Amino acid sequence: MVPFMMGAEDRLLPPAIPFGFFAAAVLFHIAGWAALVAAAGQAPGFTGGLGPLVAGLHLITLGVLAMAAMGAAFQILPVATRRRLGPLWACRLTWVLYVPGVALLCWGMAMVAPWALHSGAALTVAGLALFGVLVGRNLTAVDDLPAVTVPAWLALAALAGLSGLGLALVADVSAGFLPDRAAFAAAHAALAGYGFMGLLALGFSAVLLPMFVLAPAVPGAAARRSALLAGLALALGAVGAAAATGWLAALGTGLGLAAVALHLRGVRAVLAQRMRRRLEPFFRLLGLGWAMLPASLVAALALALGLDPERTAPLWGLLLVFGWLLSFVTGMLSRIMPFLASMHSGAMVSRLAAGRALPVHAALHGAALTLLALGLLLPWPPLMVAGAAAGLAGSLAFALFAALVLVRTRTHLREGKA
Repeated sequence: MVPFMMGAEDRLLPPAIPFGFFAAAVLFHIAGWAALVAAAGQAPGFTGGLGPLVAGLHLITLGVLAMAAMGAAFQILPVATRRRLGPLWACRLTWVLYVPGVALLCWGMAMVAPWALHSGAALTVAGLALFGVLVGRNLTAVDDLPAVTVPAWLALAALAGLSGLGLALVADVSAGFLPDRAAFAAAHAALAGYGFMGLLALGFSAVLLPMFVLAPAVPGAAARRSALLAGLALALGAVGAAAATGWLAALGTGLGLAAVALHLRGVRAVLAQRMRRRLEPFFRLLGLGWAMLPASLVAALALALGLDPERTAPLWGLLLVFGWLLSFVTGMLSRIMPFLASMHSGAMVSRLAAGRALPVHAALHGAALTLLALGLLLPWPPLMVAGAAAGLAGSLAFALFAALVLVRTRTHLREGKA
């Protein structure tokens, strides 16, 4: 059903490369929620600035979402495209640049330390740039997989834009040259959430979803249409946000809703043709993420139209980052980690992923979203703190799951050698 999986074992990277990114994502997941516990009471009415709240947000976006996407891309793209991604030393160098860069950047945000902001931003963008070069080299050799390559190219374009805006925002902390910092920050968030991460999610879904449910591949023409419409929507929305032009941002958001409808129709078609009738538990998080994606765009539309920005701005961030992206990424990661570990060790996926940690994480993640949303809407800071605490507990459950996968993999390998 998924032809590119033929001979996939020959295109596997050393496990330390993808799992190095996944392990960092698991640790940043805990750190991000811990920072949000400390600063959650500041979230109602928050519209920008520095401090622990922004640091916690970037620990999630850069430390979890982008980190997991990079680790997955390094392994999934060579398998899907049947072409090498690049030299192993370059993949390892990406980790060496990016992981300490994210840690330093977020520490600088929390402490409002310009030297750490500048140094961390330089390392982070260097790691992202190297990642972009490696992925771009892989994509240039592919012309027969539009469901993956079109959204991936658009994601790289968004990565360039968000990196430039991010560097400008960091420099503005000391120089103060941006005419409207909040508008540029909104464009940066849109390019990061819907562009880089969102479009990568579209492309990876075309590979991973049919593979995990044993269904036919996503039709290339349909995937290309939804990706191109999403790219147009993103361009209009980001320009509208940066220029503080509400009608243009609203137009981009409306087109984004249409692109999401096309994408979700494709997802539904894949699921309808699946051979594996019983969906695995990780699909609960994917389903939650897919539901939160259009909800985040509705909040973005309200914000673009100027409707109660003190509530809609933080609510948009919650639905985009924690509702859509974190739900989707942790759901996919909970399936990718045991799947890759199984390919390297020969152990059964069900054996590696057994246990109650994942259902506990899913329940706590859902509780965190509910409490945080209520805390923003009422607004009531104690609910925000309770929601962040639930998220922190969920991140610890997810870390337990990841640790068990690694321990069981090593145990299986030792038993095989005995």
